[in-house]
Amino acid sequence: MSRTNNFVFLILFSLTSGTTLAANEESIGSRLQALIQNESRSEDARARNQYRHPLETLLFFELNPEQTVVEIWPGGQNGWYRSILEPYFENQTGRYIPVTDDSGFPDPVDAVPDNSADMVLVFRAHGFLIYDQPLHMYYDELFRMVKPGGIFGIVDHRELESRTQDPKGVNGYIKESYLITLAENAGFQFLEKTEINSNPLDTKDYPDGLYSLPPTLPGTMFNRSLRESVLEIGESDRMTMKFVKPE
Repeated sequence: MSRTNNFVFLILFSLTSGTTLAANEESIGSRLQALIQNESRSEDARARNQYRHPLETLLFFELNPEQTVVEIWPGGQNGWYRSILEPYFENQTGRYIPVTDDSGFPDPVDAVPDNSADMVLVFRAHGFLIYDQPLHMYYDELFRMVKPGGIFGIVDHRELESRTQDPKGVNGYIKESYLITLAENAGFQFLEKTEINSNPLDTKDYPDGLYSLPPTLPGTMFNRSLRESVLEIGESDRMTMKFVKPE
């Protein structure tokens, strides 16, 4: 084949590949959107779509139905993201593995062998700051689960970078820089972040910290003005970040 023909072939291959990738993403997005809006999810869960942006978030993490995807602490059977991810993987070549509260995590989880997960997802776990085990154990276990080249994706409540990080995370917020350091210390490499789940109205200075905001709203039952103001703010400002386990 001549150099010119080679060049034409490469252009056509590139265009075809790009079209295929776009079609695949559209197909994945359509299936996810149908599940996100499905009435099998509770009305309350679907009402929170406006704050949690599940379609954009899962596409950012590059979810696809051929992966083994682990979710840490998804809640019960009706966990918010679990109610999307579990049916998404039905009758697919990939699988969804929920690591539940009773799994013993961050102790090794038998359901997730070493280097077996294409993706591990953590949603709003406060950077594991408020839990009992030494902090590094959580990130070390995440790193063990993910296969080389696999993704660790996290959405969490974002603290202001100008503030000192509370190592116990009492107010529920964590600084981006602090979380990146925790992940990199475990061996992950930071890939990118997105502002999909940001909320600039969240001032992060409430009587009960993060927990003054919807959906929990503690401490506002007898403070009507505070309740009205936090309802206007909506849910917390959240960072959305993606890491990779080096090959």
